[in-house]
Amino acid sequence: MENKNNTKFKTVIDKNTFYFYNPVFQEKYESYINSLKETLLVLKNKIETDGLKKEFFETLLLDKENGLRALLALTGFANESLKRLLTVVRVADNKELSKLLYKDKWTKNENGMELSEWGDTKIIRLLKDNSDFRKGIVNLFFEGSTIPFLAQTLPLFELKKLSISKLKFEIPAMIDTLVRYKEKGSYSGKAENNPEALLAMLIDECELTYEKGDLTELFKRERVAKRTMDFIIPDKINPKIIIESSFLVTTSSGQGDKSKTEGTIKKLITKYYPKARFIGFVDGIGWYVRKGDLMRMVSAYDDVFTFHKDEVERFKRFLKKECKR
Repeated sequence: MENKNNTKFKTVIDKNTFYFYNPVFQEKYESYINSLKETLLVLKNKIETDGLKKEFFETLLLDKENGLRALLALTGFANESLKRLLTVVRVADNKELSKLLYKDKWTKNENGMELSEWGDTKIIRLLKDNSDFRKGIVNLFFEGSTIPFLAQTLPLFELKKLSISKLKFEIPAMIDTLVRYKEKGSYSGKAENNPEALLAMLIDECELTYEKGDLTELFKRERVAKRTMDFIIPDKINPKIIIESSFLVTTSSGQGDKSKTEGTIKKLITKYYPKARFIGFVDGIGWYVRKGDLMRMVSAYDDVFTFHKDEVERFKRFLKKECKR
């Protein structure tokens, strides 16, 4: 048995490929990359010859199979970020933004209670079939950064991608795109960019102690139903305030399960800690468009806050008041 295991071990060591790649896929994907590159080079030459014109980008989106992908590559704006932004446009009642994107020409009879995010197929079809949607997308990249609503809503890291200098293929703008591509993962992963980090800072500002993890009684008596808590003030043994945070930038089927779970946790908290307040920080476009799940979610909490500046101030007042009890 030992010799057999050594042989198998030696096989993995001696025949290790280090990196997996499928040559057929590699060639196919390289063709796709070259197609995007050539499309952008042709566009660059046209802009250098005839100047920057919106119709060049409208033609790009209409005539080229990967026209949208090319535009996103040029600006560094991720496909998923565009989907999120389109959802925001669909639900937001902002006249300036709606006018810029011709919103009334491509959003009709939408169910505001349960709005689902559009997929790639839907977006591409609209780009081909609806000239107003196509013009609106081009306007977004040309003028989006000038809209106060977007300036207040989009993170600065994303807003900077809606720069007309990128559409002109200016060298500093291209370098900016490269840097943002490279640092995207680092930016997203920074603890300071996490909603829970802001909550911790707010609690610290109020000079309160907190713990994270399992509530003592739930851990002892309800191991199946219990769950870890984001913030327990002042501690797990004698909690006064129990906080759960859920910030969703997209929708998922798990939201229904999440809302049901919070209802179960509320019952357990009421049973074992009747004097404690169960608080939810619920925010993000993902909850905004799933209003059925949102209603079940907020029903589980004694009070609910968002990360809006007004709500942050209300939360500070809440902490000071509750901790004096």
